[in-house]
Amino acid sequence: MSSLKELQDLIQQKYGIDPATLDPNASIRAAGLDSLALVEFLFEVEDKFGLSLPEEHSNIDTLNDLAKVVDELRAAQTA
Repeated sequence: MSSLKELQDLIQQKYGIDPATLDPNASIRAAGLDSLALVEFLFEVEDKFGLSLPEEHSNIDTLNDLAKVVDELRAAQTA
């Protein structure tokens, strides 16, 4: 199960960005999030899903990439 929809809902809740306007393969920065907002969003993701994003994933740039990492980490938690 992909976390993409949950991430889109979270970005809408936090920043008021309509998920329909977000291209999951485009840079999250293209949606208007600057570097600080992106870091804050990643913290929100960690809190929502109860996980910790490894440092090597700190340069995630698209919602699809973020969803893949979240899915992998969630799967590892349940394994």
